[in-house]
Amino acid sequence: MKNKFYLYRKAWRFDGAPHEEPQLQEQEWKQLLKQGGLLVRNTYNFDCQEETSFWYLIKDQFEGFDELSGNTRKKVRRSLEKIAFRKVDNAFIKQNGYSILKASFDDYSVKDRITNSRTFENYLKECEEKEYDYWGIFDRIDDRFIGFFTVMLWGDSCEYGLVAVLPDYKRKNTTYPYYGLFHTMNQYYLQEKGFRYVADGARSITEHSNIQDFLTEKFHFRKAYCKLSVHYQRGVKIMVKMLYPFRKIISLPRIKAILNMEAMQRGEK
Repeated sequence: MKNKFYLYRKAWRFDGAPHEEPQLQEQEWKQLLKQGGLLVRNTYNFDCQEETSFWYLIKDQFEGFDELSGNTRKKVRRSLEKIAFRKVDNAFIKQNGYSILKASFDDYSVKDRITNSRTFENYLKECEEKEYDYWGIFDRIDDRFIGFFTVMLWGDSCEYGLVAVLPDYKRKNTTYPYYGLFHTMNQYYLQEKGFRYVADGARSITEHSNIQDFLTEKFHFRKAYCKLSVHYQRGVKIMVKMLYPFRKIISLPRIKAILNMEAMQRGEK
């Protein structure tokens, strides 16, 4: 297929920058489903003028400290005083990152993420097959490795990826690691590298994180609206049709996620 897609949790997704994803023709998405998976997620008309029910969260302008509120500016400066952010490589993350990832994810209320070292190693192996930057997060006092951040590169744009920080540092009111991290990343990719935008992924269908609300409120990320089409295997399509009226009371995470996406496709969520 000319347009490259990949399977992620049994769903076909576009393997590239969201502004490059085309609208699939019927024969194209049917060809993907013949290869397996449960569904094809197709987003197109990126950053359209119409307000739709699906979007990518992006930032395409950077104005330094001037764009920040007084409170956010204070926390960013405090973070930069206490914490250092510098590039590392895949091998460093592979050797030192899992214990931090496990501690970070164990601190979350939703337990549907990378849960074992083999899954983590597979993730990093997949990263090696693409173009990624890797950032280490270090305590400035003793250079202790306390977290990491991965960034998928798309030529003149990028997507912020996996982030993990030791829970003690997330809870401290003196280090504010996420404030320093995202300010540093925005400055590096938008100002220094001149990227057209940085993205923090698409609208969440699992609703397990408030990071996008944080980025919107503190760092002025915005919604780049797009169109969403979801194409299902026949059995999945029947299941969705049957369960959709009961989507508000279904609690099974994966089924709920599919039904949430269907609601977004219909413009009802």
